[in-house]
Amino acid sequence: MTTPTYFSRRSVLGLAGLGAGAALLGGCGDDGSGDSGDGGGSATIDWWHISNVDPMLTTWANLAKDFQTANPGVEVKITPLENEAFKAKLTTVTQAGTPPDIFHSWGGGVLKQQVEAGLVKELDLGDAAASINKNGLDIYKVDGKQYGVPFDLGMVGFWYNKELFDKAKITAPPATWGEFLDAIRKLKAAGVTPIALAGSESWTAHFYWAYLAIRIAGVDGLAAAAADGSFDQPDFVAAGARFKELIDLDPFQKGFLGAKYSATDGQSAIMGNGQAAIELMGQWAPTTEAAYSTTKKGIGDKLSFFPFPSVDGGKGSVEDAFGGGNGFALGKDAPPQATEFIKFLLTADSQRKGASSDSILPVTQGAEDALKDANLKSVHAAIVKAPKFQLYLDQAYPPAVGTQVNDSVAELVAKKATPEKVAQDIAKVAKNQ
Repeated sequence: MTTPTYFSRRSVLGLAGLGAGAALLGGCGDDGSGDSGDGGGSATIDWWHISNVDPMLTTWANLAKDFQTANPGVEVKITPLENEAFKAKLTTVTQAGTPPDIFHSWGGGVLKQQVEAGLVKELDLGDAAASINKNGLDIYKVDGKQYGVPFDLGMVGFWYNKELFDKAKITAPPATWGEFLDAIRKLKAAGVTPIALAGSESWTAHFYWAYLAIRIAGVDGLAAAAADGSFDQPDFVAAGARFKELIDLDPFQKGFLGAKYSATDGQSAIMGNGQAAIELMGQWAPTTEAAYSTTKKGIGDKLSFFPFPSVDGGKGSVEDAFGGGNGFALGKDAPPQATEFIKFLLTADSQRKGASSDSILPVTQGAEDALKDANLKSVHAAIVKAPKFQLYLDQAYPPAVGTQVNDSVAELVAKKATPEKVAQDIAKVAKNQ
């Protein structure tokens, strides 16, 4: 198996403060009236991305060279940055009103703030939009307009150890929440730690509450609550109550409340060393498990994937997906050639070059044939057929709301809050946005 290089969905959280500074720049944006033409002629494109290691570091560099060869007079100036350095540098330039022409974006609430501050411009993809995953494009829309594009789209699901499932005599992945709870009981009875959880990092637990909300209230229900702050209505209390059913089974490893995600004794390592049966995580899980395991190889072919189960009586479809991805936004002063470059990066041929190393889950139709890893193919197939897609709540919502979701769910996991209090506290913050 080729070891993929993934972009952690956690990276966006550090940009939570960006909106506060950027909002002061609302009058700084221009309307792009100086941009004209079809992208021909001379131009320098300033491009910042966070793929600062191979294989994507080289992949992006080679694609930039290909574009320059096909477009004489165009120079693509690349600035690869590590996540934290990127966040710090982007905050500085956006506060100064000088964003790069193309820069990494996770969409959602931060992109909305950048739009409102006049820091990014609308993207016209033309006919290219028809071949790009619609759910992925929607993450980068603000008020129905396209302000960014995905180049990678993943989802959260259950990664499980087939050998430990066999030990507990679990013959098939659970398809319903009731079956999932039964599987937890069987694992405990067999002397297996059911779930690895990084309890000291609240974003990891929010996955459970969010998915239960998606299954019970539906993606549309979440959208309605985000619009008016009504997270205190019964469906969201029910999401907490269902999660509490799991918490009350004490399914997590000893000392989970102090555990980190990326550490040699953290959630990913526990899974990678075969010390727990399950983790709820994004598509980067296999790579991270391997990286933090003792052998640096993880559990190999023992690892498999199943989607979050259905909840009886819920309004959401079991095929609705929860996750996010990585993409690019267009700075307010970007030349027209920058739009053409983004379109080039989203062609099937360009996307295949990232997918061929299992480094991205492609968003362009036809590029998926380059994926090699069987588990990643399963994740991609689930994304493609998902009727609705919910972005991570701590990215989809304004930073204050996303932070409250994470913090309140962490209190539930620590048995310091009730499902009702979780819903009420989130609603209180959301209604004040």
